[in-house]
Amino acid sequence: MPTSTWFRLNVAKRERVLEVAMREFGEHGYSTGSLNTIAREAGIAKGSLFQYFSDKLEFYAFVCDETSRRIREEMERRISRLDLDQPFDDWLFDVMCEWTEYMADHPLERAVTAATNFELDNTVRSVVRDTATQHYLQVIHPALELWRERGDIREDADLDVLATVMLMMLPHLALAPYYDGLDPVLGLRGRTPAEQRAVIRRLITGLRPLFAPLK
Repeated sequence: MPTSTWFRLNVAKRERVLEVAMREFGEHGYSTGSLNTIAREAGIAKGSLFQYFSDKLEFYAFVCDETSRRIREEMERRISRLDLDQPFDDWLFDVMCEWTEYMADHPLERAVTAATNFELDNTVRSVVRDTATQHYLQVIHPALELWRERGDIREDADLDVLATVMLMMLPHLALAPYYDGLDPVLGLRGRTPAEQRAVIRRLITGLRPLFAPLK
């Protein structure tokens, strides 16, 4: 947790530090992300960072958590506007399209998502991935329960398996279009959100046996 000194900063200054940290950690990850660079570009003394956070890991974990929270809240807003009268697989398609469009439009959030997924240090990755995963699940689990109650997901479907698959799909869809070597099968690299739609539809069609009501 940040110290009380962090919360006493004016909002504009906190936002500036956070934005610079998102850019630096998003580009370089935890190990090579530079606190000197963050302090310089945010216009503060490096020592000030240690008045706000106990160490680099706490700072990095906060940046990742704050980024995940912003992503979750924006996705919740977008999802709330989607049509709930359509079938689950069409709704899921819309959710995934909103997700890819959000990631295309928010390079800082996308870069931090990449940093949390690509981090090599097991301890660091565990800290930040666990937090990000909880943000994902706060959206995924209630949605799956809702759609099972509505009958679009069959009663015997294993929601834990379906949630796990979605936890793997979301970072993949967020990052594969922008980073080399992540998707040698479906060819997402370089595709715009509009061009990703056919791939998303194909993925959801492949998922249907996990949830579709039996006829």
